[in-house]
Amino acid sequence: MSRYSRHIILSEIGQKGQDQLLRAKVLVVGAGGLGCPVLQYLTAAGIGTIGVIDFDVVEASNLQRQILFGTSSLGKNKALMAKERLEDLNPTIKINAYPEALTKNNALELFEKYDIIVDGSDNFGTRYLINDAAVLTDKPVVYGAIYKFEGQVSVFNYKNGPSYRCLFSNPPKKGAVANCSEVGVLGVLPGIIGVMQANEVIKIVLNFDHVLSGKLLCYNAKTTQITTLKITKTTSEFEKVIDKKLNSTDYGVDTNCASQVPEISTEEAFDNANTLFIDVRELHEQPKLEVSNCIQIPLSQFEHHLDQINTNAELVVFCHSGVRSKSAISILQKHNINNCYNLKGGMIAVSEFLKIKIS
Repeated sequence: MSRYSRHIILSEIGQKGQDQLLRAKVLVVGAGGLGCPVLQYLTAAGIGTIGVIDFDVVEASNLQRQILFGTSSLGKNKALMAKERLEDLNPTIKINAYPEALTKNNALELFEKYDIIVDGSDNFGTRYLINDAAVLTDKPVVYGAIYKFEGQVSVFNYKNGPSYRCLFSNPPKKGAVANCSEVGVLGVLPGIIGVMQANEVIKIVLNFDHVLSGKLLCYNAKTTQITTLKITKTTSEFEKVIDKKLNSTDYGVDTNCASQVPEISTEEAFDNANTLFIDVRELHEQPKLEVSNCIQIPLSQFEHHLDQINTNAELVVFCHSGVRSKSAISILQKHNINNCYNLKGGMIAVSEFLKIKIS
């Protein structure tokens, strides 16, 4: 009574509503910028069973916005660290941590255990996997996405409402859209969007009206402008033919990318006279690496210009931070070009090594 008193005295919630929250089971996919505030507020609200799945580890760059973690969490799995923090916040509920990736092999079984799925992912492959697994298991998805200063919130697959594929029928080409590690994000933005997601979860559990189903809420942190767009339900050919094990779709979720792609440090790369640097950033991105043994092929055009690459050299591929370059290396490996390395830290590391100022 003491812990949830501010809920219980609300006439719209009361003891009955708080009991509904305690019976609810919510799975949060991703314990990053969006997942952290979602998890924190759902835990405080008394959602009875909360699952969190994330294979990643905490890095220093996460601490600007992923408010569940501190310096003592660095290098540790996000799901396990989130569970530790959340159990301290509310030891009366159950927190299930899954320190693994969400894949076609575990999504359906995992989703069956929960009532609501929260999408806190940061890549398109996982978003489509979440959508499709939710459609098959008939679970609502509370969606959130962020980009620089802008965020989106919606609820998909709720009471036969539109799904994510009704808004975006097909994913963009790989590497066509940069993520937060490449373009940056305002630190408070995922907190704002994540709290909105938590609010939608609570509205669903309590059977409130005006759930964001069939609507996409767009928020601009610079202008504080909120726009709501209508989403029309469509019956895609995909939903007609999807098989019950998700095997018919390649989601391109490469959660073991770091272990599959060989990496090299800046020092090692510059010490080797046979190195050919390949910059896969877009042509407008600065600063440039002004060395004779460097060529630039944007990732969006990469596979069409492999003939420009001297495959007798030791290929060191880089981008801004080391994300897009991994995708480029995957393309090289697909064409049996294996003498290639991802430059750890990308152009950020190069700039520090050569004392170049990034504007």
